[in-house]
Amino acid sequence: MSVLDRAQPGQTRVDRSYSPWVSSATVFGSLGPLFPSPVRKVGAPLAAIIALGTLAALILTLLTAADPGGAALGFALATIAMAGVLACYLWLDRWEPEPPRLLIMAFLWGASVAVVLSVALVYLVALAFDGGADADKPSFTTVAIGAPVIEEAAKGLFLLLMMTGRRRSELNTLTDCLVYAGFTAVGFAWLENIFYIASGETLGESLTIAALRLLISPFAHPLFTTMFGIGVYFALHQRNILGKLGCLLLGYLAAVLMHGLWNGSAMFGANTYLGVYVLWMMPIFALAIVLAITSRRREQRIVAAKLPHMVATGLVAPVEANWLGSMRTRKAAVQTASHYGGRPAGSAVKKFALQVVELAYVRDRIDRGFADERVFALQYDEAHRVVAARVAAEPVLAQLSGYRLPLR
Repeated sequence: MSVLDRAQPGQTRVDRSYSPWVSSATVFGSLGPLFPSPVRKVGAPLAAIIALGTLAALILTLLTAADPGGAALGFALATIAMAGVLACYLWLDRWEPEPPRLLIMAFLWGASVAVVLSVALVYLVALAFDGGADADKPSFTTVAIGAPVIEEAAKGLFLLLMMTGRRRSELNTLTDCLVYAGFTAVGFAWLENIFYIASGETLGESLTIAALRLLISPFAHPLFTTMFGIGVYFALHQRNILGKLGCLLLGYLAAVLMHGLWNGSAMFGANTYLGVYVLWMMPIFALAIVLAITSRRREQRIVAAKLPHMVATGLVAPVEANWLGSMRTRKAAVQTASHYGGRPAGSAVKKFALQVVELAYVRDRIDRGFADERVFALQYDEAHRVVAARVAAEPVLAQLSGYRLPLR
Protein backbone atom coordinates (compact mmCIF):
# COMPACT_ATOMS: atom_id res chain seq x y z
CA MET A 1 0.00 0.00 0.00
CA SER A 2 1.39 3.39 -0.96
CA VAL A 3 1.66 6.38 1.29
CA LEU A 4 -1.15 8.04 -0.60
CA ASP A 5 -3.42 5.09 0.14
CA ARG A 6 -2.84 5.61 3.88
CA ALA A 7 -3.51 9.36 3.83
CA GLN A 8 -6.43 10.76 5.75
CA PRO A 9 -9.22 12.45 3.80
CA GLY A 10 -8.07 15.85 2.63
CA GLN A 11 -4.45 15.12 3.56
CA THR A 12 -1.39 13.74 1.83
CA ARG A 13 1.20 11.94 3.88
CA VAL A 14 4.75 11.70 2.59
CA ASP A 15 7.13 8.88 3.44
CA ARG A 16 10.23 10.55 4.95
CA SER A 17 12.11 7.31 5.56
CA TYR A 18 13.83 7.92 2.26
CA SER A 19 14.25 11.65 2.70
CA PRO A 20 14.52 13.87 0.82
CA TRP A 21 12.37 12.24 -1.87
CA VAL A 22 9.77 14.64 -3.19
CA SER A 23 6.21 13.41 -3.07
CA SER A 24 3.86 13.70 -6.00
CA ALA A 25 1.64 15.88 -3.84
CA THR A 26 4.45 18.37 -3.33
CA VAL A 27 5.25 18.46 -7.02
CA PHE A 28 1.61 18.73 -8.04
CA GLY A 29 1.16 21.60 -5.63
CA SER A 30 3.85 23.64 -7.36
CA LEU A 31 3.35 22.33 -10.87
CA GLY A 32 -0.31 21.90 -11.60
CA PRO A 33 -1.35 19.61 -14.46
CA LEU A 34 -1.52 22.47 -16.96
CA PHE A 35 2.12 23.55 -16.67
CA PRO A 36 4.69 21.67 -18.76
CA SER A 37 8.04 20.54 -17.45
CA PRO A 38 10.79 23.10 -18.00
CA VAL A 39 13.06 22.57 -20.98
CA ARG A 40 16.13 20.53 -20.06
CA LYS A 41 19.35 22.49 -20.50
CA VAL A 42 22.26 20.20 -21.26
CA GLY A 43 25.15 22.59 -21.84
CA ALA A 44 25.34 22.23 -25.63
CA PRO A 45 24.70 25.75 -26.98
CA LEU A 46 23.48 25.90 -30.56
CA ALA A 47 26.18 28.46 -31.35
CA ALA A 48 28.89 26.02 -30.25
CA ILE A 49 27.43 23.25 -32.41
CA ILE A 50 27.27 25.58 -35.42
CA ALA A 51 30.88 26.69 -34.86
CA LEU A 52 32.12 23.09 -34.65
CA GLY A 53 30.11 22.11 -37.71
CA THR A 54 31.52 25.06 -39.65
CA LEU A 55 35.07 24.06 -38.74
CA ALA A 56 34.45 20.46 -39.81
CA ALA A 57 32.94 21.68 -43.10
CA LEU A 58 35.99 23.88 -43.70
CA ILE A 59 38.31 20.91 -43.25
CA LEU A 60 36.21 18.89 -45.71
CA THR A 61 36.33 21.77 -48.18
CA LEU A 62 40.13 21.90 -48.01
CA LEU A 63 40.36 18.14 -48.56
CA THR A 64 38.01 18.38 -51.53
CA ALA A 65 39.94 21.27 -53.06
CA ALA A 66 43.16 19.24 -52.86
CA ASP A 67 41.70 16.11 -54.49
CA PRO A 68 37.99 16.26 -55.44
CA GLY A 69 37.72 12.69 -56.66
CA GLY A 70 39.60 11.12 -53.78
CA ALA A 71 37.76 13.21 -51.21
CA ALA A 72 34.39 12.25 -52.71
CA LEU A 73 35.29 8.55 -52.59
CA GLY A 74 36.63 8.88 -49.07
CA PHE A 75 33.56 10.79 -47.93
CA ALA A 76 31.16 8.20 -49.31
CA LEU A 77 32.96 5.15 -47.91
CA ALA A 78 33.86 6.72 -44.56
CA THR A 79 30.30 7.97 -44.04
CA ILE A 80 28.86 4.50 -44.59
CA ALA A 81 31.26 3.01 -42.05
CA MET A 82 30.64 5.88 -39.64
CA ALA A 83 26.88 5.36 -39.80
CA GLY A 84 27.28 1.70 -38.92
CA VAL A 85 29.49 2.40 -35.90
CA LEU A 86 27.21 5.18 -34.62
CA ALA A 87 24.23 2.83 -34.97
CA CYS A 88 25.96 0.43 -32.57
CA TYR A 89 26.43 3.20 -30.01
CA LEU A 90 22.81 4.31 -30.36
CA TRP A 91 21.72 0.71 -29.79
CA LEU A 92 23.83 0.62 -26.63
CA ASP A 93 22.30 3.94 -25.51
CA ARG A 94 18.66 2.78 -25.68
CA TRP A 95 17.99 2.52 -21.93
CA GLU A 96 18.71 6.18 -21.19
CA PRO A 97 19.25 7.97 -24.52
CA GLU A 98 21.62 10.92 -24.30
CA PRO A 99 20.50 14.39 -25.45
CA PRO A 100 20.87 14.60 -29.24
CA ARG A 101 22.55 18.00 -28.99
CA LEU A 102 25.33 16.62 -26.82
CA LEU A 103 25.85 13.62 -29.10
CA ILE A 104 26.09 15.92 -32.12
CA MET A 105 28.50 18.15 -30.23
CA ALA A 106 30.65 15.14 -29.32
CA PHE A 107 30.83 13.96 -32.92
CA LEU A 108 31.61 17.43 -34.25
CA TRP A 109 34.29 17.97 -31.61
CA GLY A 110 36.05 14.85 -32.84
CA ALA A 111 35.65 15.92 -36.49
CA SER A 112 36.84 19.49 -35.94
CA VAL A 113 38.68 20.63 -32.81
CA ALA A 114 40.34 17.27 -32.17
CA VAL A 115 41.46 17.02 -35.80
CA VAL A 116 42.87 20.55 -35.94
CA LEU A 117 44.74 20.17 -32.65
CA SER A 118 46.12 16.79 -33.69
CA VAL A 119 47.29 17.89 -37.13
CA ALA A 120 48.98 21.02 -35.79
CA LEU A 121 50.72 19.37 -32.84
CA VAL A 122 51.73 16.19 -34.68
CA TYR A 123 53.26 18.40 -37.36
CA LEU A 124 55.36 20.12 -34.71
CA VAL A 125 56.42 16.75 -33.30
CA ALA A 126 57.38 15.59 -36.79
CA LEU A 127 59.50 18.70 -37.30
CA ALA A 128 61.25 18.07 -34.01
CA PHE A 129 61.91 14.32 -34.37
CA ASP A 130 61.95 13.67 -38.11
CA GLY A 131 64.22 16.58 -39.01
CA GLY A 132 65.08 16.44 -42.64
CA ALA A 133 63.60 13.02 -43.20
CA ASP A 134 61.20 12.41 -46.05
CA ALA A 135 57.72 13.60 -45.00
CA ASP A 136 56.20 10.41 -46.42
CA LYS A 137 58.26 8.35 -43.98
CA PRO A 138 57.62 9.71 -40.49
CA SER A 139 59.70 8.31 -37.65
CA PHE A 140 58.58 5.69 -35.17
CA THR A 141 58.61 8.37 -32.48
CA THR A 142 56.11 10.48 -34.38
CA VAL A 143 53.82 7.63 -35.38
CA ALA A 144 53.85 5.41 -32.29
CA ILE A 145 54.37 7.99 -29.55
CA GLY A 146 53.68 11.54 -30.70
CA ALA A 147 50.45 10.88 -32.59
CA PRO A 148 48.81 8.70 -29.89
CA VAL A 149 49.74 11.11 -27.09
CA ILE A 150 48.34 14.10 -28.97
CA GLU A 151 45.27 12.52 -30.59
CA GLU A 152 44.02 10.86 -27.42
CA ALA A 153 44.42 14.13 -25.53
CA ALA A 154 42.55 16.04 -28.25
CA LYS A 155 39.64 13.60 -28.18
CA GLY A 156 39.69 13.27 -24.40
CA LEU A 157 39.30 17.03 -23.94
CA PHE A 158 35.63 16.68 -24.81
CA LEU A 159 35.09 14.15 -22.02
CA LEU A 160 36.78 16.54 -19.60
CA LEU A 161 34.38 19.22 -20.83
CA MET A 162 31.51 16.82 -20.12
CA MET A 163 32.58 16.68 -16.48
CA THR A 164 31.79 20.37 -16.00
CA GLY A 165 28.58 22.38 -15.55
CA ARG A 166 25.19 21.00 -16.53
CA ARG A 167 26.87 18.39 -18.70
CA ARG A 168 28.04 16.51 -15.60
CA SER A 169 24.46 15.42 -14.90
CA GLU A 170 24.48 13.45 -18.16
CA LEU A 171 27.40 11.24 -17.08
CA ASN A 172 25.35 8.99 -14.85
CA THR A 173 26.74 5.59 -15.76
CA LEU A 174 29.64 3.89 -17.47
CA THR A 175 27.46 3.49 -20.56
CA ASP A 176 27.13 7.28 -20.80
CA CYS A 177 30.91 7.70 -20.68
CA LEU A 178 31.39 5.00 -23.33
CA VAL A 179 28.81 6.59 -25.64
CA TYR A 180 30.32 10.08 -25.48
CA ALA A 181 33.83 8.66 -25.92
CA GLY A 182 32.60 6.67 -28.90
CA PHE A 183 30.85 9.56 -30.63
CA THR A 184 33.90 11.80 -30.22
CA ALA A 185 36.24 9.13 -31.56
CA VAL A 186 33.94 8.29 -34.48
CA GLY A 187 33.92 11.95 -35.53
CA PHE A 188 37.72 12.00 -35.46
CA ALA A 189 38.03 8.70 -37.31
CA TRP A 190 35.53 9.80 -39.95
CA LEU A 191 37.61 12.77 -41.08
CA GLU A 192 40.87 10.87 -40.71
CA ASN A 193 39.53 8.07 -42.90
CA ILE A 194 38.44 10.53 -45.58
CA PHE A 195 41.96 11.99 -45.61
CA TYR A 196 43.76 8.65 -45.86
CA ILE A 197 41.44 7.25 -48.52
CA ALA A 198 41.80 10.43 -50.55
CA SER A 199 45.59 10.22 -50.26
CA GLY A 200 45.74 7.04 -52.35
CA GLU A 201 47.59 7.63 -55.61
CA THR A 202 45.36 5.20 -57.52
CA LEU A 203 41.80 3.95 -57.15
CA GLY A 204 43.10 0.53 -56.16
CA GLU A 205 45.31 2.01 -53.46
CA SER A 206 42.43 4.08 -52.10
CA LEU A 207 40.17 1.02 -51.96
CA THR A 208 42.89 -0.97 -50.19
CA ILE A 209 43.25 1.76 -47.59
CA ALA A 210 39.47 1.86 -47.20
CA ALA A 211 39.33 -1.90 -46.65
CA LEU A 212 42.07 -1.79 -44.00
CA ARG A 213 40.58 1.14 -42.12
CA LEU A 214 36.83 0.65 -42.58
CA LEU A 215 36.40 -3.12 -42.70
CA ILE A 216 39.20 -4.45 -40.52
CA SER A 217 39.36 -1.74 -37.87
CA PRO A 218 36.23 0.48 -37.88
CA PHE A 219 36.21 0.53 -34.07
CA ALA A 220 39.92 1.31 -33.59
CA HIS A 221 39.63 4.96 -32.54
CA PRO A 222 36.47 4.36 -30.47
CA LEU A 223 38.25 1.52 -28.67
CA PHE A 224 41.24 3.72 -27.82
CA THR A 225 39.08 6.53 -26.47
CA THR A 226 36.95 4.01 -24.57
CA MET A 227 39.91 3.58 -22.22
CA PHE A 228 39.77 7.26 -21.31
CA GLY A 229 35.99 7.05 -21.02
CA ILE A 230 36.41 4.32 -18.40
CA GLY A 231 38.90 6.54 -16.57
CA VAL A 232 36.37 9.40 -16.57
CA TYR A 233 33.69 7.11 -15.12
CA PHE A 234 35.88 6.03 -12.22
CA ALA A 235 37.10 9.60 -11.69
CA LEU A 236 33.50 10.68 -11.15
CA HIS A 237 33.25 8.14 -8.32
CA GLN A 238 36.27 9.45 -6.44
CA ARG A 239 35.88 11.83 -3.49
CA ASN A 240 39.28 13.56 -3.62
CA ILE A 241 41.18 15.34 -6.34
CA LEU A 242 44.13 12.93 -6.30
CA GLY A 243 41.83 9.99 -6.86
CA LYS A 244 40.11 11.77 -9.74
CA LEU A 245 43.41 12.74 -11.37
CA GLY A 246 44.75 9.22 -10.91
CA CYS A 247 41.79 7.64 -12.68
CA LEU A 248 41.95 10.16 -15.52
CA LEU A 249 45.68 9.61 -15.94
CA LEU A 250 45.37 5.82 -15.98
CA GLY A 251 42.57 5.97 -18.52
CA TYR A 252 44.54 8.34 -20.72
CA LEU A 253 47.72 6.23 -20.54
CA ALA A 254 45.73 3.10 -21.43
CA ALA A 255 44.31 4.90 -24.49
CA VAL A 256 47.77 6.07 -25.54
CA LEU A 257 49.27 2.60 -25.03
CA MET A 258 46.64 0.90 -27.18
CA HIS A 259 46.90 3.57 -29.85
CA GLY A 260 50.70 3.43 -29.81
CA LEU A 261 50.80 -0.37 -30.17
CA TRP A 262 48.36 -0.18 -33.05
CA ASN A 263 50.27 2.53 -34.91
CA GLY A 264 53.66 1.05 -34.15
CA SER A 265 52.75 -2.43 -35.33
CA ALA A 266 51.99 -1.10 -38.81
CA MET A 267 55.64 -0.01 -39.14
CA PHE A 268 56.99 -3.54 -38.64
CA GLY A 269 55.21 -5.31 -41.47
CA ALA A 270 51.99 -7.20 -42.06
CA ASN A 271 52.78 -10.09 -39.70
CA THR A 272 53.33 -7.79 -36.72
CA TYR A 273 50.24 -5.77 -37.61
CA LEU A 274 48.03 -8.86 -37.84
CA GLY A 275 49.55 -10.30 -34.66
CA VAL A 276 48.71 -7.20 -32.66
CA TYR A 277 45.25 -7.13 -34.26
CA VAL A 278 44.39 -10.75 -33.44
CA LEU A 279 46.19 -11.21 -30.12
CA TRP A 280 45.70 -7.76 -28.60
CA MET A 281 43.06 -5.61 -30.26
CA MET A 282 40.37 -8.23 -30.80
CA PRO A 283 40.42 -9.63 -27.22
CA ILE A 284 40.24 -6.13 -25.73
CA PHE A 285 37.47 -5.22 -28.15
CA ALA A 286 35.54 -8.30 -27.02
CA LEU A 287 36.06 -7.32 -23.37
CA ALA A 288 34.84 -3.80 -24.16
CA ILE A 289 31.63 -5.23 -25.64
CA VAL A 290 31.06 -7.37 -22.54
CA LEU A 291 31.74 -4.36 -20.32
CA ALA A 292 29.29 -2.18 -22.26
CA ILE A 293 26.47 -4.74 -22.13
CA THR A 294 27.12 -5.41 -18.43
CA SER A 295 27.00 -1.68 -17.74
CA ARG A 296 23.63 -1.33 -19.43
CA ARG A 297 22.24 -4.19 -17.36
CA ARG A 298 23.55 -2.49 -14.24
CA GLU A 299 21.68 0.66 -15.27
CA GLN A 300 18.45 -1.31 -15.22
CA ARG A 301 19.23 -2.69 -11.76
CA ILE A 302 19.81 0.85 -10.45
CA VAL A 303 16.38 1.94 -11.65
CA ALA A 304 14.71 -1.21 -10.33
CA ALA A 305 16.24 -0.59 -6.91
CA LYS A 306 14.83 2.97 -6.75
CA LEU A 307 11.30 2.12 -7.89
CA PRO A 308 9.94 0.95 -4.49
CA HIS A 309 10.73 4.36 -3.00
CA MET A 310 9.14 6.14 -5.94
CA VAL A 311 6.05 4.05 -5.33
CA ALA A 312 6.12 4.94 -1.61
CA THR A 313 6.13 8.66 -2.41
CA GLY A 314 3.41 8.39 -5.04
CA LEU A 315 5.56 9.29 -8.04
CA VAL A 316 5.04 5.85 -9.59
CA ALA A 317 2.09 3.48 -9.24
CA PRO A 318 2.85 -0.06 -8.02
CA VAL A 319 1.66 -1.64 -11.25
CA GLU A 320 3.92 0.72 -13.25
CA ALA A 321 6.94 -0.36 -11.23
CA ASN A 322 6.39 -3.87 -12.62
CA TRP A 323 7.41 -2.77 -16.11
CA LEU A 324 9.65 0.27 -15.54
CA GLY A 325 12.64 -1.72 -14.29
CA SER A 326 13.74 -3.64 -17.38
CA MET A 327 14.31 -3.02 -21.06
CA ARG A 328 12.09 -5.92 -22.13
CA THR A 329 9.03 -4.99 -20.07
CA ARG A 330 9.38 -1.28 -20.80
CA LYS A 331 9.51 -1.96 -24.52
CA ALA A 332 6.41 -4.14 -24.24
CA ALA A 333 4.54 -1.40 -22.35
CA VAL A 334 5.42 1.19 -25.01
CA GLN A 335 4.30 -1.16 -27.78
CA THR A 336 1.03 -1.86 -25.98
CA ALA A 337 0.46 1.87 -25.48
CA SER A 338 1.05 2.44 -29.19
CA HIS A 339 -1.50 -0.25 -29.94
CA TYR A 340 -4.08 1.48 -27.76
CA GLY A 341 -3.50 5.09 -28.75
CA GLY A 342 -1.13 5.16 -31.69
CA ARG A 343 2.35 6.66 -31.84
CA PRO A 344 1.55 9.69 -29.59
CA ALA A 345 0.44 7.38 -26.77
CA GLY A 346 3.53 5.22 -27.12
CA SER A 347 5.76 8.31 -27.11
CA ALA A 348 4.05 9.63 -23.96
CA VAL A 349 4.62 6.36 -22.08
CA LYS A 350 8.22 6.19 -23.28
CA LYS A 351 8.87 9.76 -22.12
CA PHE A 352 7.41 8.93 -18.71
CA ALA A 353 9.64 5.87 -18.44
CA LEU A 354 12.76 7.82 -19.43
CA GLN A 355 12.02 10.52 -16.86
CA VAL A 356 11.77 7.84 -14.19
CA VAL A 357 15.23 6.65 -15.22
CA GLU A 358 16.65 10.18 -14.93
CA LEU A 359 15.21 10.59 -11.44
CA ALA A 360 16.56 7.20 -10.37
CA TYR A 361 20.07 8.14 -11.46
CA VAL A 362 19.99 11.42 -9.55
CA ARG A 363 18.78 9.57 -6.47
CA ASP A 364 21.57 7.04 -6.90
CA ARG A 365 24.14 9.84 -6.79
CA ILE A 366 22.59 11.10 -3.56
CA ASP A 367 22.54 7.64 -2.00
CA ARG A 368 26.22 7.15 -2.82
CA GLY A 369 27.08 10.41 -1.08
CA PHE A 370 27.98 12.46 -4.16
CA ALA A 371 25.42 15.20 -3.71
CA ASP A 372 25.42 18.91 -3.07
CA GLU A 373 22.69 21.55 -3.16
CA ARG A 374 22.71 21.50 -6.96
CA VAL A 375 22.10 17.75 -7.04
CA PHE A 376 19.25 17.99 -4.54
CA ALA A 377 17.74 20.76 -6.66
CA LEU A 378 18.17 18.53 -9.71
CA GLN A 379 16.29 15.76 -7.88
CA TYR A 380 13.32 18.04 -7.39
CA ASP A 381 13.51 19.12 -11.02
CA GLU A 382 13.55 15.51 -12.22
CA ALA A 383 10.60 14.66 -9.95
CA HIS A 384 8.81 17.63 -11.49
CA ARG A 385 9.41 16.16 -14.94
CA VAL A 386 8.25 12.70 -13.88
CA VAL A 387 4.91 14.11 -12.74
CA ALA A 388 4.53 16.23 -15.88
CA ALA A 389 5.25 13.20 -18.08
CA ARG A 390 2.86 11.10 -16.02
CA VAL A 391 0.06 13.65 -16.48
CA ALA A 392 0.64 13.63 -20.24
CA ALA A 393 0.55 9.81 -20.36
CA GLU A 394 -2.38 9.36 -17.95
CA PRO A 395 -5.04 8.26 -20.48
CA VAL A 396 -2.95 5.43 -21.87
CA LEU A 397 -1.51 4.54 -18.44
CA ALA A 398 -5.09 4.03 -17.30
CA GLN A 399 -5.65 1.63 -20.18
CA LEU A 400 -2.41 -0.18 -19.46
CA SER A 401 -3.07 -0.80 -15.80
CA GLY A 402 -6.41 0.57 -14.72
CA TYR A 403 -4.44 3.23 -12.89
CA ARG A 404 -5.74 6.74 -12.27
CA LEU A 405 -3.75 9.65 -10.92
CA PRO A 406 -4.45 9.89 -7.16
CA LEU A 407 -4.37 13.70 -7.16
CA ARG A 408 -6.18 16.04 -9.51
